[in-house]
Amino acid sequence: MDATTDPFVLFASWLAHAHEHEPVDPTAMALATADVTGRPAVRMVLLKQADPHGFVFYTHTTSPKGRDLASNPRAALCFHWATLERQIRIEGTIELITATEADAYFATRPRLSQIGAWASRQSLPMQNRFELEQAVALHTLRFGISKVPRPSYWNGYRVVPEKIEFWQQRPFRHHDRRVFVRDDDSWLATWLFP
Repeated sequence: MDATTDPFVLFASWLAHAHEHEPVDPTAMALATADVTGRPAVRMVLLKQADPHGFVFYTHTTSPKGRDLASNPRAALCFHWATLERQIRIEGTIELITATEADAYFATRPRLSQIGAWASRQSLPMQNRFELEQAVALHTLRFGISKVPRPSYWNGYRVVPEKIEFWQQRPFRHHDRRVFVRDDDSWLATWLFP
């Protein structure tokens, strides 16, 4: 494992390696949230941006995860690249990204994905698949050939990390584990027993 003292440099290196060698989407990460009562939930989302400010993903703000994050603005992420025998765990606070950032990213999405953001009432019950297909057709007609704007309820969240742990599998469970903990404007790095 690289001896760098900057967890974002190490993260960028591992993510680049995963893009080259992980056969399944290397940006897939488990997102764990908890509601106001502390009940946990976890699901997979896709990383869309990573920099020293944090790790960004997008979703409906009205979804269960959006409601969790509104009432309890803390989250944990986990990348697991089985082929590479590596894992990264991240814990931190949540902040909404700016409307300008969300608009810019939304504009890069395929048009059918943009329509899908309008058509889906994410995580709410539906009668059958035809109900979704009707909603897609309705919004396709609604926007015609014009630009599809970002729905107000579709936004980005940034996990601002307080702790980042890197794990590399080794034979006989002699794994490498290194944790970085934020200390004001710097990071304290510690090796952990596996």
